[in-house]
Amino acid sequence: MHWLRSIAATAPSYPAVWLIETQQRPRNLVERSRLRRETAQAVLAQQLGCPDGEVVISHDPAGQPRLAGPHASALHISLATRAGVVAVALARRPVGVDLELVDPDGPLPREALHADELRTLDAIEAVTRPLAFARLWAAKEAYVKALGTGFARPPESFAVSLLAPDRFRIDGVAAEGMLHTIENGGQEILAAAMIVLDEA
Repeated sequence: MHWLRSIAATAPSYPAVWLIETQQRPRNLVERSRLRRETAQAVLAQQLGCPDGEVVISHDPAGQPRLAGPHASALHISLATRAGVVAVALARRPVGVDLELVDPDGPLPREALHADELRTLDAIEAVTRPLAFARLWAAKEAYVKALGTGFARPPESFAVSLLAPDRFRIDGVAAEGMLHTIENGGQEILAAAMIVLDEA
């Protein structure tokens, strides 16, 4: 597993996640989608050794991104954008990636969390709870992206366990995910999560 921070960086193996800081602050879904797509095309062109124009990202009927250009049948992709950072995940099996902004003043969406997650968050110090929640929620989003369901699978219906600052698991699923924390320009902290699932 590789975390990369530059569009020019290439991964020696998969899975890999590029976390690209941009100066852009998309104001709506159209702008976020454009920023994700353009950044992903540049990252993948570098990784796959082809011109940007040959990298085609399409979407399945559920809106899941698909690599339709080079290596389309061999690689899975997932994308996320938050606070001007674009995450591009690439793997040989279904993959999900997400980014969440750490909000020290944000309330917990208790109704959207599994009872086990609520117990975990309630048991930790208030000062560390916002980062723990951002990691947990990024992990939940990454998982449903890897499944291809999005939150058609209710977020409270499954539990994330934070195993370490850099690892998580979905309870009852034989796959561990990876976590990464980044400071975006020293002003914002974001939690990134990535998980790769078996094909079956």
